[in-house]
Amino acid sequence: MLKEFLNRRFFGIRAREILITLVIYTVFAFLYHVTLWVNRMGYKDPDDHLFDMEYFVLCKGMQYVIFFLLTIPLWFLNFRWLKNWPLLYKLLLHLVTLPVFVFVSQRLYYAYAEAMGYWHLQGSGQVWDIYIPGLFYCFQFGLFHAYQYFTENQKKLKLEGELRNAALKSELSAIKAQLNPHFLYNVFNTINASVPAENEKTRHLIAELSDLFRYQLQASQEEVVTLEEELNFVQKYLALEKERFGDRLQIELNVDKNLYSEKIPPMILQPLVENSVKHGLSSLIDGGTISITIFKDGDKLRFEIADTGVGAKDKSKLFEKGVGLTNTRMRLQKMYKTNLEVIDNHPQGLKIKFSI
Repeated sequence: MLKEFLNRRFFGIRAREILITLVIYTVFAFLYHVTLWVNRMGYKDPDDHLFDMEYFVLCKGMQYVIFFLLTIPLWFLNFRWLKNWPLLYKLLLHLVTLPVFVFVSQRLYYAYAEAMGYWHLQGSGQVWDIYIPGLFYCFQFGLFHAYQYFTENQKKLKLEGELRNAALKSELSAIKAQLNPHFLYNVFNTINASVPAENEKTRHLIAELSDLFRYQLQASQEEVVTLEEELNFVQKYLALEKERFGDRLQIELNVDKNLYSEKIPPMILQPLVENSVKHGLSSLIDGGTISITIFKDGDKLRFEIADTGVGAKDKSKLFEKGVGLTNTRMRLQKMYKTNLEVIDNHPQGLKIKFSI
């Protein structure tokens, strides 16, 4: 319970940070109280008690309460409202807020002491009520700036550590992504060589599958490929699916060959086409049609993958069924700041659209 309370935030500030600040104020207030007691030689006066807590709280303690109350808006000004200012500008701002803090705190405390009948410094001694608040102001805001630098540096170190771990995982994933297809590609070639010559159809299917893994291996090493290469890969994938579905799977390709040299990210179309086959057509007895339409619109290359499948009422749930759609959406958002749009196809099915 205590740990939970100390981590609770009030106006974006942790409770433990507020508590530490109050402890610092209490300590400095008491040290000032002791200094004044020694200065007036209270230790020689039996009626002047050092641990007169009522006097400490209501008199000298109240001065630090005023310090605290005046610090709150100045802290918010420097560390919240102007948090994006360069540090130099924030430090220069203190040249304005410091004298305001000193003057207002002195006037408020003197007014309070006189109203309550407490003694305060007189004459030339009042300079101490200028010097001490000024010194305390510099100390506390120096502490605040140092603490902010410390916390920001800790966040930076934590972020750098997370980025290093992410980079390491990404590097390992990239190595695995290269090794796994490479291994399977070689295995398929070995299996293909062992299939009798009379099973030509099986040999052809294995060769097609081997080509898919070869493209995946090459694509894992490239940032972009030509549209022609990506379409060839998708057509090989659909050719294998057509062996399973037969006439239940119809394919339409609407792409101007003048666009074949356009550069696109590898493996950007196949997951979308696979989604149409798996979630759109596979459950239909009569199957359906998958159409791929790509065209140029100004400086944008627009893609439409449509199917005449079962469709979906809640399209947001499509991104929960597998990694294909989700990963493709994330790649498009990160690389091109574009969205993957899923809409109804007419007369039935779904259409996935995006542009790069």
